[in-house]
Amino acid sequence: MSAVAPPPSKRAPTPPAPLLPAGFDWPVFAMLALGFVLLFTPVYRQLAADIWSTDEQGHGPIILLVCVWLLYNKRHEIAAAAVQPWPVAGWSLLVFGMLLYAFGASQQILMFATASQILVLVSLLLIFRGPAALKAAWFPLFFLLFMVPLPEALVAWVTGPLKSAVSVVATNLLHALGYPVGRTGVVMTVGHYQLLVADACAGLNSMFTLEALGLLYMNLMNYTSVRRNVALAVLLVPIAFGANIIRVMILVLVTYHFGDEAGQGFVHGFAGMVLFMVALSLMLVTDKLLGLFIPAQRAVRV
Repeated sequence: MSAVAPPPSKRAPTPPAPLLPAGFDWPVFAMLALGFVLLFTPVYRQLAADIWSTDEQGHGPIILLVCVWLLYNKRHEIAAAAVQPWPVAGWSLLVFGMLLYAFGASQQILMFATASQILVLVSLLLIFRGPAALKAAWFPLFFLLFMVPLPEALVAWVTGPLKSAVSVVATNLLHALGYPVGRTGVVMTVGHYQLLVADACAGLNSMFTLEALGLLYMNLMNYTSVRRNVALAVLLVPIAFGANIIRVMILVLVTYHFGDEAGQGFVHGFAGMVLFMVALSLMLVTDKLLGLFIPAQRAVRV
């Protein structure tokens, strides 16, 4: 009896990737992970009690969870990277990161304490795996930068002009549409209502968050064209500005047509969601338009 080979079209399905990479020193990894969690849990608690509860920095927990997910997806690539430790660079960076952590934690400077986790992770990869593993994990580690609180002086310096610009453009557009809109500084008047354009509506933090959203989108799309990635990253700034304008206009219209109570409820319940939905839509449209000039070339994920 002769065996009949199955048709080429009926190939066996590719087995899913194993949950844990083979050949990885998991006891050492578990101890390092436990030490990292114990070290930075107080920082996360302080962030949760302080800035993560505000509209301006509420994206922090999402950034952290996304980074954990990205690192988890890179686990096989990191484990398969050539092991060529860089002990001198790794230990030097670890010492600097721990000093930055100690200074930030002792002086209640969340920016330093939060940023130190990136240095610690980079140093551990260099000590135990080497530059190849660091190259595999570069984007999740870079993405952690968007979790670092911005300096208040920088936020205040940039937010004022941004709010004024958003107020001017939103007022002119609504006035062109026939609405009785006026403006004094960053206070917009529509009918007999007055609305203050807050930092969360048009500040630097919202643009910072939208830039993170765009970079995550580009990473997931896995474009290999440097020109396309750079062009989309640069265009994310006016996209974020336009999304803030649309958000403010929607809030003004809701207040004008349905009253101050509806407008305030909309602000607290759906304003952030509207901002990101608008920004995501504009980003997708921009990406499609860029595709007309720069063809989409994507790397194959193994």
